[in-house]
Amino acid sequence: MNTPLSHILSQKGTAVTTVTPTTTVSEAVRVMNQLRIGAVLVADADNKPLGIFTERDVLSRIIGPSADPKTTQVQTVMTTKLVTTTHVTTVDEAMSLFMDKRIRHLPVVDGGRLVGMISIGDINRCLLEENLQETRHLRDYIHGSAPSTV
Repeated sequence: MNTPLSHILSQKGTAVTTVTPTTTVSEAVRVMNQLRIGAVLVADADNKPLGIFTERDVLSRIIGPSADPKTTQVQTVMTTKLVTTTHVTTVDEAMSLFMDKRIRHLPVVDGGRLVGMISIGDINRCLLEENLQETRHLRDYIHGSAPSTV
């Protein structure tokens, strides 16, 4: 699918939930639960991405080793090898990144500036919408009616 990520961002919005490196794990998890999201970006004061803190980080770096989430700062347990992309990346390219890098969240950065975040769920939603639209067009074609607009 050659749809650029900018199309998904234009529909879902460009807001990205961030925390500072000194935010406690407990606070970051509270934010994630409140917003029903699986990750927060860790950014500096200039909103430059430093890493990402995910549900997987909670399990492997807090729960597993029995660390205290109330005193542990996200900077000590976040994923620092941040995989990013740009708004011109296509859905197909993003899907490859998700599979190859085994990640579920992809910050979108242009010119060093954070412009959004794409999740694997966003990609799945986009693919589903395209498949539904294609099914409608094929059904209309088979039945000889005008293409539906929805």
